[in-house]
Amino acid sequence: MVAGNREEQSSRLQEQPERPPDRPPGPPPPPPLPIPDREVPQPAPDAYFQSEATTLMDVLHEFEVSGFGAQFDERDGCIRCLTCRRVTAPDQIAVHALRRLEGASDPADALAVAAVVCPHCATPGVLTLNYGPEATPGEAAVLLALPDIDGTHA
Repeated sequence: MVAGNREEQSSRLQEQPERPPDRPPGPPPPPPLPIPDREVPQPAPDAYFQSEATTLMDVLHEFEVSGFGAQFDERDGCIRCLTCRRVTAPDQIAVHALRRLEGASDPADALAVAAVVCPHCATPGVLTLNYGPEATPGEAAVLLALPDIDGTHA
């Protein structure tokens, strides 16, 4: 009887589908949460234009006043919402405004600041990334994959 149980267990194990090698063992990830019905704030009209005297703090303040007060960061070529801690592919993020900043004394100090909304918890916030020579491979991948402000991809 013990041998029969082992054979039965062995056949059950063989019937289970194999997981892809890049996916860790465990239950499958939950489906994306529906985005709550919530009005997305719109950045101030001048948020689309760059000024020579604009600082990072000025841009962050503009976005915060416009309702984009939360923070996002780049993780391994994806975007993480620091409110719900969920990670999302950059092409799944809604971009409402994008500001580009360059250092006054060193143009290589280049930053892109995007007003974005989390697709999981609908939190509006900002994503700040280096671009140009100072960008990490992950930051460069995110910038290339972000949709345009109108939702299209270049």
